[in-house]
Formats: sequence, C-alpha cells, structure tokens
Amino acid sequence: MKAGILTISDKGARQERINTSGPAVAAVLAEIGATIEKYEIIPDEKEVIAHKLVEYADDLRLDLVVTTGGTGVAPRDVTPDATRMVIEKEVPGMAEAMRMESLKKTPHAVISRAIAGIRGGTLIINLPGSPRGATENLRTILSAIPHAIAKIQGDPAECATP
Repeated sequence: MKAGILTISDKGARQERINTSGPAVAAVLAEIGATIEKYEIIPDEKEVIAHKLVEYADDLRLDLVVTTGGTGVAPRDVTPDATRMVIEKEVPGMAEAMRMESLKKTPHAVISRAIAGIRGGTLIINLPGSPRGATENLRTILSAIPHAIAKIQGDPAECATP
C-alpha cells in the first residue's frame, strides 16, 4: 500500500513548529504495511491543499492519502473543505466512527469536521492535527483501510465475513 501524508499547518510550513503528527501517523500506517511515498507540510490554504490532494491521487497514484490538521472550526481550518473540492465520493462511516470514538475521550470531538473520501483509486482521510488525536482517530479505522482500498480499486471478492 503506497501512502502519502500531508500535514496542514501554517506554523509547520513556516518551520515555526516541529511537526510530530506526521511521523506518528506514519508509524501507525506501518502497522498495516503502508509505505510512505510522499510527505509534506503545507499551509492552511484551501487551494494548496486541494492541489496537493489531486497531485497525490492523480499524479503519484497513491492508494492512501492522510491529512493531519485543519479539521476544526477555526477560521483557518479548511482541510475538509479542500478535500470535498476534489473527492468523487464521500465515505462518511469513517469520519463518523472517528468522531464517535473521540467523543469517549473529549466533548470537543463534536466540532471535528474531518471527512474521508475517494478520488479515483485513492482513499483520502482527514485527521486532527495533534499527534494524539491523529493516531487515536487513525487507529479507530485502521483495520478497515486495506479492505476499503481493495474495494475502491476494484476487488471483486465478497465483503461478507464468514
């Protein structure tokens, strides 16, 4: 599984903050055999985020793109908006599961606007910006990711479990 990680952070992009969420997400993705092909830190700019998502999906043809940061309600939080601009299908169950699990830990989970969706053969997942929030949310859906990618890419096998 070829994956890319985009950290969305104005301060990170200006090198005013050490990014720890990207490496933490990479470590979790390694548990399902993902190889990180591309990793970047970019500012909270809707057009820049959308452009990178298209590049990762269409040009690099990654199986999975995970974003960290910009999923809340602050004025500069535009990651879900940029993601909606480029996906062809939304996968609401992933975002719902992440919010439900996060709600067990913090009441602030209800203000997450993170989404998951599909562009071509690529699954795109938005995660929170904090290392803890990003890894906890990712772990909630981790076991479903390989199956989702297989289905997105045309696996004809039955989905039912024995």
